[in-house]
Amino acid sequence: MVTSAHEGLHRIFQERPEILAPVFQVLGLPFPGKATVDALTTDVTETKPLERRVDTVLRIGPSDGEDFMLAVEVQGERKPGKEMSWPYYVSYLQSKYRLPVLLLVVCQDRRTAKWASGPFDCGTRGWITQRTHPMVVGPDNLPVITDARTAANNLAMAAFSALTHARSARINDILDAMGRALQATDEKAVDYFYEFLEINLRGTPAGEKWREIMSFVSYFPGRGTVRETAYLEGEAKGEAKGVLRVLEVRGVPVTEDVRERIASCTDLTLVSAWLDRAGTVERAEDLFSDRAAETSGEH
Repeated sequence: MVTSAHEGLHRIFQERPEILAPVFQVLGLPFPGKATVDALTTDVTETKPLERRVDTVLRIGPSDGEDFMLAVEVQGERKPGKEMSWPYYVSYLQSKYRLPVLLLVVCQDRRTAKWASGPFDCGTRGWITQRTHPMVVGPDNLPVITDARTAANNLAMAAFSALTHARSARINDILDAMGRALQATDEKAVDYFYEFLEINLRGTPAGEKWREIMSFVSYFPGRGTVRETAYLEGEAKGEAKGVLRVLEVRGVPVTEDVRERIASCTDLTLVSAWLDRAGTVERAEDLFSDRAAETSGEH
C-alpha cells in the first residue's frame, strides 16, 4: 500500500490503470479502449555510483497499435536538475525498450505545474539537439469532482483528483462526494480507496476531514466492511467488560465458563442485551435465558 502523498500520486497508475483513460482525456490525447498495462522496473541506472529512478514506468499495449512506454513522475515543487534528469529518463527508456516514450508529470500546485510543462531544451548557439516536453496534470486541468455520482462512476480518478486538489479550498466538498460515492460501492473497493486517501492525506487538514467523513457509524451502518466489523467487535469487548463489572459490583458469582462466554462475544447487540440484564439477574447464567430478557423489559 502507498506510504505518502508522493507515492500515492504515481502508484495509483500501477494499482488502478483504469485511471489512464480519463487522465489522457484531460490532456486531450486519445487512449486505447483496450490495452494491457504492465508496471516495469523503475531503475534507469547505468553506472552503479549514480542511482537514477523514475517514480513509475508502465508499458502500454494497445490492441490496435504499437506499444509505448509511460514514465510517471510526481513533482511537489520546482527542483533544479529535473530539466536534465527527465530527458535522461526518456532517452534511456527509449533505448532500452526500443519503444516511444511519454513522460507524465503530476503536480499539486499551479506554479510547479507551469514549470514542469517545459519544454526543456538541450542545445547551444541556436541549435536544439534534444527537446523534452512533459505532459503535466495538476490543479489547473484535473477536474474538481464534487458530485457523488460522478465520483462513483470512476473511483480511481476521483481519488486521484482528490489527492491532486488536496490543497484546494474545495477539498472538503471533494472528499464529501468521495465518501458518498463509497457508500454504494462494494467492500473491496471501499477498503482500497479509504486507505489510499487516509494514508496519503495523513497529517493534513484534508486528512482529518477524510477521517471525519468516513467515520464508521455515519457511513457504514450494517455494511459489514472490514473496518466496521473491527469497530463493532471493539465496542462489544467494551460492553462485555461492563457486564462483568456490573455483576462484580452486585456480588453475583461468575464462573470461568460464563466469564469466557461474555468476554469472547463479538456480537454488540447481544452483549448490550446482557448489559441490560446484568442489573437484575440473580445468577450470572441467567444472562443467557429468555426469562431474564423478559425481566429486563426486552421485547
